Amino acid sequence: MIKSIYIHIPFCKNICSYCDFCKNYYNKDIIDKYLDALNNEVLDLYKNEEIKTIYIGGGTPSSLSLKELDKLFSIISKINLSKVYEFTFECNYDDITEELLKKLKLNKVNRLSIGIESFNEKFSKLLNRKINKKEMLDKINLSKKYFDNISIDLMYGMPGQTLEDLNNDIDMSLKLDITHVSLYSLILEEHTKLYLKVKEEVDEDVQSSMYNLIVNKLSNKYKRYEISNFSKEKYESKHNLTYWNNIPYYGFGAGASGFIKNVRYTNTKSVFKYINERKICEKEVLSKEDLMKDEVMLNLRKTSGINKNTFKKKYEVELDKVFNYKNLIEMNLINETEKNVFIMPDKFFVSNEIIIMFLDSYIKNN
Repeated sequence: MIKSIYIHIPFCKNICSYCDFCKNYYNKDIIDKYLDALNNEVLDLYKNEEIKTIYIGGGTPSSLSLKELDKLFSIISKINLSKVYEFTFECNYDDITEELLKKLKLNKVNRLSIGIESFNEKFSKLLNRKINKKEMLDKINLSKKYFDNISIDLMYGMPGQTLEDLNNDIDMSLKLDITHVSLYSLILEEHTKLYLKVKEEVDEDVQSSMYNLIVNKLSNKYKRYEISNFSKEKYESKHNLTYWNNIPYYGFGAGASGFIKNVRYTNTKSVFKYINERKICEKEVLSKEDLMKDEVMLNLRKTSGINKNTFKKKYEVELDKVFNYKNLIEMNLINETEKNVFIMPDKFFVSNEIIIMFLDSYIKNN
């Protein structure tokens, strides 16, 4: 049963240098047609399941005008939303106004995800985004008057960023006393302005020191529940846990990905193709082996790791009959309890390597 929906709004007033997501400059003439196409996709694919999480991401959803948001929320009103739900809306801090916040609240949004990246204005040119510390703080504090569940994104591993720079960003997030913080290492993605400008990522040892600083600073106030995500108790992102628990979800909009039954699909990133033909550009039918490997890969991103009972219920086989991971325990890379298998907390920075080793232990013809 599908309980989650992701909706992609690919429009931005400004294109950040590092962004590899589906995005277009804001164009009011195109947006109306785009929302019509989105409405048609929802009507065609959505089967009236009771939905527990909705996430509107981008792009920059907050770039839409209030009238355009009315049209978007009219589409969403057709969704059968559970009485207990999480409804996240992504926004840029400089789009936040009382009018916007009231509009979101009126339309059942109960969680904000605010793109910050850094409070340090020296990174404005590198990231090609406006950074105004005072305005950021003012807008986040304004948002707290309307929403008690607020997440911000911060970035580390940027060229020219020092441990002191990062420490100041973390201190600022702690002072704001919000419920959720996501910290992502800068990745140089092809087809981005930053990829052409910066030739190599920050040294791995430096990134490791930065990650350790993040964990040590935030752990006093927040719980790390996933590699890059920290929350106060009971404020984990329920929507993102849908992904990490490998649970099916709808993906609507240009560039959106979805997972229905045993099929993963991705819509075209071309807004014009999406409007005219809503073309799915990638579709993969997953075998039982694929699904089990995805389960492991995604579950191990969480600090709680793989729930062995859940794995057995989903795939009708014991985890250790499919993966020979005991040597990873001997190497002190993962730990195993009666219920769970998880990466050791001090090894999360090298989790990608550990996950690959775990997947390589797959027992063929099990």
